[in-house]
Amino acid sequence: MSSTTVRPFADSHVIEHLGDGRFRARLDETWAIGDKAFGGLLMVLMAKSGLARLAADDAPAPDPLAVAVDFLRAPDLGPVEITTDPLKIGRTVSTVAVRLHQEGRLMLHSTVTAGVLPTEVPRLDDGSALAVEPDPDALDPASAEGGARGLAAACELRYPRGALPFLRGETGPPEMTGWVRPRGEEPDVLFALMAGDILPPTVFNLGGTFGWAPTVQLTALLRARPAPGWLRVGSRSRAVSSPPAGGGVSSAQFDEDVTVVDARGRTVCQARQLALAPLAR
Repeated sequence: MSSTTVRPFADSHVIEHLGDGRFRARLDETWAIGDKAFGGLLMVLMAKSGLARLAADDAPAPDPLAVAVDFLRAPDLGPVEITTDPLKIGRTVSTVAVRLHQEGRLMLHSTVTAGVLPTEVPRLDDGSALAVEPDPDALDPASAEGGARGLAAACELRYPRGALPFLRGETGPPEMTGWVRPRGEEPDVLFALMAGDILPPTVFNLGGTFGWAPTVQLTALLRARPAPGWLRVGSRSRAVSSPPAGGGVSSAQFDEDVTVVDARGRTVCQARQLALAPLAR
């Protein structure tokens, strides 16, 4: 489904304050994988709710420094309720537990660590091998037959030519790169958080069966506020297990390390996740 909003990212993480550290949000088709909500957006909603709980009455919300989420169940599209419970209120770093519920069931559990993001030039930063902006011949999934759909409608995505061998029926190493930015606005720290989960699963390049690759656990470190422009994203799997013995198709475990670099060459997000993927034996 194509996005019908001018700022589909900003419009997607609106939360309603219910009092007592509770919030309400709605998951719609704009950020969805099939009939399920996109995991990156769920992380944003939980981080934003946790930061709102930690915000003082006369001060803005702190910055997210680390967001760790356990994906217990996959929420359906529709309303969700988020509860927050501060674990520590510190002068430099605070921590809050966040839980997302749907129809009375606990779906996700998160710990959000908050403080103030650094603004100084980093002492060490590897940056990205990608150019600051997409190559002229970069693959635009929104230009595919039928127009933009799914995440390609919700944000701007580009991939280097040859970066997605699985689309050509080929195999390759379990790694991917690409560029991403929100539609109608510049990236902020919450979009950088979501960018840590924006690329297709790296294991698709290994061949086999393709399908939904549900995240089990994802931890993201936010390193700086992104500069305006494209974000450069690179992901890589370092270990992919085989499905259990017995034949057929079953879920295999794989990891992904993701780095998000902004237009000035600064790392703004690092993410690592454990996920499941359907791979043929």
